[in-house]
Amino acid sequence: MTNRMKKALVLLMVFTLIFSLIGCGSENSQGERRSDELILAVGGEPDDGFDPTTGWGRYGSPLFQSTLLTRNNDLEIVADLAEDYHVSQDGRTWTFYLRDDVVFSDGEPLTGEDVVYTYETAASSGSVVDLSVMESVKTIDEYTVEINLKKPQSTFVSIAASLGIVPAHAHGADYASNPIGSGPYKFVQWDKGQQLIVEANENYYGAKPYFNKLTFLYLSEEAAYAAAKSGQADIVSIAPQLASREVKGMKVLAVSSVDNRGISFPFTKAGQFTAEGIPVGNDVTSDLAIRKAMDIAVDRQTLVDGILFGYGSKAYSVCDGLPWWNEDTVFEDSQIEEAASILAEAGWVDEDQDGVLEKDGIKAEFTLVYPAGDSIRQSLALAVSDQMAPLGIKINLAGLSWDEIETRMYSDAVLFGWGSHDPLEMYNLYHSSTAGTGYYNTTYYQNPTADGYMESALRASTEEEALDYWKKAQWDGESGFSSRGDVVWSWLVNLDHVYLVSEKLDLGQNRIEPHGHGWPLTANVQEWKRVE
Repeated sequence: MTNRMKKALVLLMVFTLIFSLIGCGSENSQGERRSDELILAVGGEPDDGFDPTTGWGRYGSPLFQSTLLTRNNDLEIVADLAEDYHVSQDGRTWTFYLRDDVVFSDGEPLTGEDVVYTYETAASSGSVVDLSVMESVKTIDEYTVEINLKKPQSTFVSIAASLGIVPAHAHGADYASNPIGSGPYKFVQWDKGQQLIVEANENYYGAKPYFNKLTFLYLSEEAAYAAAKSGQADIVSIAPQLASREVKGMKVLAVSSVDNRGISFPFTKAGQFTAEGIPVGNDVTSDLAIRKAMDIAVDRQTLVDGILFGYGSKAYSVCDGLPWWNEDTVFEDSQIEEAASILAEAGWVDEDQDGVLEKDGIKAEFTLVYPAGDSIRQSLALAVSDQMAPLGIKINLAGLSWDEIETRMYSDAVLFGWGSHDPLEMYNLYHSSTAGTGYYNTTYYQNPTADGYMESALRASTEEEALDYWKKAQWDGESGFSSRGDVVWSWLVNLDHVYLVSEKLDLGQNRIEPHGHGWPLTANVQEWKRVE
């Protein structure tokens, strides 16, 4: 069979699948899709279903469920289920005053008891939902909830803005596959690996969405693109390299994100081990001159243009563009001559003329690992390795499984991806107390000054009060973990999330999206409408 025949067969199978999925109830008598329905192929199928107490909704809107608070398109905290909230002076007691007109999609009222149940269940689930800071949660009356923390934590507001509330009366073993909530849409049908169908929740208390029905197709990248070309999908997530190909009736939408890629540098010298015997530290990357020289020598624009096809931006921190980002972390990169001077002044020289610098008998050579099968991270690793070679820094590359990376990420540099709407991610990556805690602070970084700023940020009673502390932890003019200071990471690029969108759709104001899980595009779904 020729490649052309194989491609034709694939497309035939795609169209057969799409027609079988959307053929029932999606078209009017003339065979046209109704104007209040959308078909999306944007990935994001959760392995564990749609239960917020085990992690659903962390990266984008939970869609079926409401949250106590939410973020607007400018990422500011605003009311949702809670009309108002109050934080005690010591930062430990959070009181939420709920709306009294909210019902679940099954018609049952949502009260404080459902909030208590949700938070207690999430806290005891042992999942990715981290409520370890919560000491207790209780109702004051039917529509007032009090949450007490073990210690002040300003970032608790991010949990309140992401943890969807589930119904105490209907949260059972099958909830993840058949969720009930109070969000703008209600669950209809989930055919795992194929599609999800949702419909507008007639009981929703907020602005009613324009589109009555959304069908999410779970297709391969090639099949999704074929669906867009054939007019069988209204919104499709695509790889950047496909964005230059014109698709009739579709426009390209590139949404900025903090879905970043960066290199973590082991901060301490080699010779240490975890309790499990995993090595910690690296004699090359522990030298500030190596980290600093690499960071300013990287040509980030070339990475954006050549690897992301222009759909991205240069990255300088884990939180570029977010309210807690310190803009002073930005610097002029691709400074090859300055990088060479930094290395020379620190004693790195090429004594044996083999093209690799050395110092005190140690070669400027280390391994950079990345997850095998991730083409973008592999390309970034290759490009950075090539860019560093003229400086005399030799980077060996290794594409590994995540299981393998876990045994090497404390002693080898790793090309990671992060990006969250919660500043606690910054604490987890840089605070000394999280060193060696799974994927957190894999560098084993320690800086008492930065620790102090981040602890002050957590103790703040509001997110606004905490912002200055988060920024100073990155760089206070003299110290910090950013490229201005200790250069614990070399942040490379922020990915744009690229979509093909029907020319007849207006998706409103898109917000900076987090790391690429879930459906962050749907965060403002109530603004979506069809235009002619």
